[in-house]
Amino acid sequence: MTENPQRSPLAANPYLPEIGTIVETIQETHNIKTFRVVLGSEERMQDFHYEPGQVGQLSVFGIGEATFVINSPPTRKEYLQFSVMRAGEVTTKLHGLSKGDRVGVRAPLGNHFPYESMKGKDIVFIGGGIGMAPLRTLLLFMLDNRADYGKIRVLYGARSPQDMAFSYELPEWLERKDMETVLTIDREAEGWEHRVGLIPNVLLEMAPKPRKAVAVTCGPPIMIKFTLQALKKLGFKDNQIVTTLEKRMKCGVGICGRCNIGTKYVCVDGPVFTNEQLLELPNEL
Repeated sequence: MTENPQRSPLAANPYLPEIGTIVETIQETHNIKTFRVVLGSEERMQDFHYEPGQVGQLSVFGIGEATFVINSPPTRKEYLQFSVMRAGEVTTKLHGLSKGDRVGVRAPLGNHFPYESMKGKDIVFIGGGIGMAPLRTLLLFMLDNRADYGKIRVLYGARSPQDMAFSYELPEWLERKDMETVLTIDREAEGWEHRVGLIPNVLLEMAPKPRKAVAVTCGPPIMIKFTLQALKKLGFKDNQIVTTLEKRMKCGVGICGRCNIGTKYVCVDGPVFTNEQLLELPNEL
């Protein structure tokens, strides 16, 4: 794993958010909405530095803030993209915002995917539902630096076609010749032309080879549990499996202790961990 990069110099006070403006929203599913946000000027956007996998705190003024991965890659700096699942007061208020509204942004926070050590290796992405958001960041980054990586395979699944985020990008992913994309849903659905089956089962059918490969996965906890078992059956070692945690963060800078797991803080030491690192932590997830 790479060391934590320095935070972008938002302000002397790490708790003080920068003002962002929503320039576009996308209703991904019935409960997931994507926000494209710009910070100040075009020059500020170009100066804003972050790495694939890092997160940010979005705040609704007068309500509160919550943590979301920046799911647009740093190779594309027209805006910062955050995809928000409606689950509580802050996310419900966020879902009520639209183009032109202002939000607070504290970012980047946390570590990032170890993309440097992945160079020259085959990459297997395994995403479930909203778990595709952080994987999308790394995937697009790798596609923008395609020569640095080996074979890229993507397995993306959801309960139904209507529960798949980023559906407008999937046709391009399916058509690209420099990657393989497999889509799956849990049960048959009218008009569905792709795989049907739970993600771990489809992964076993795909049977990616572990030699010189890294598996990157994110999704619901139950999916992760059985995906890890499937990867072990395929011969992947714990240090070849990378995931990113969604554990409630408060301060974002490792002070409040809200997101600690043993001696680690997800907001500083994570959210990206190898499975080898997770196995060294207390079972508190």
